[in-house]
Amino acid sequence: MNKPRILVVLPAYNAARTLERTVKDIPPGVADEILLVDDGSHDDTVAIAGQLGLTVIKHSENRGYGANQKTCYGYALKSGAEVIIMLHPDYQYDARIIPAALEIIKLGICDVVLGSRIRTRRETLEGGMPVYKYIANRLLTILANLLLGQNLGDFHTGFRVYRRRVLETVPFEGNSDGFIFDSQFLVQSVYLGFRLGDVPISVRYLTDSSSIGFKEGLKYSGGTLKVFAQFCVQRLQLCHLPLFIPKIKP
Repeated sequence: MNKPRILVVLPAYNAARTLERTVKDIPPGVADEILLVDDGSHDDTVAIAGQLGLTVIKHSENRGYGANQKTCYGYALKSGAEVIIMLHPDYQYDARIIPAALEIIKLGICDVVLGSRIRTRRETLEGGMPVYKYIANRLLTILANLLLGQNLGDFHTGFRVYRRRVLETVPFEGNSDGFIFDSQFLVQSVYLGFRLGDVPISVRYLTDSSSIGFKEGLKYSGGTLKVFAQFCVQRLQLCHLPLFIPKIKP
């Protein structure tokens, strides 16, 4: 069998201070290509990405985190990638775990693999995750597992691995251009019958790491609850939402 084409995508915004460390942690030879999509950064993100030999797509203006991922995944499909790894370039997630996550995909165990930062409460908090974010993460993840029938450790991670079929099926192009994109994508994946799993990943909340603020976090939490409600309405067949109409038959 031919080796599947593996693409790492880095949705970036003002990641100049952490980009090189993130890329250097990606195991050599694990990916055929590393793509950085810059969402209108005001620092040297694009210049550093070029120095590192990454493929770069630059948005002329800041479109939002979800819009950035849409560009990432659109490129992934056009490039023929069979496995797509989405990694935040803020050095919060340990890229050395990529081979383990890839093996789960290659063995056909899961279609989506997430990096779970929540191995133990003590480890997570000592890693620097703010207490309010830890509490919000736990509550939303527990609710997600109950409503979606899953058993995930971290529903809100910035380390995700997808089989190509997932991107071909999930109608992500119509999702939010903001942070709620991630919640929509996972809920869509569950509804469309894809298998989700996770691997433990160490958490590193550094001063250089990007993170949404408290107000943006509240907006994200409210948006995620809305997505959960849409899932329930769709599952009960009370209405048919475009959010859950597959691009192709799963």
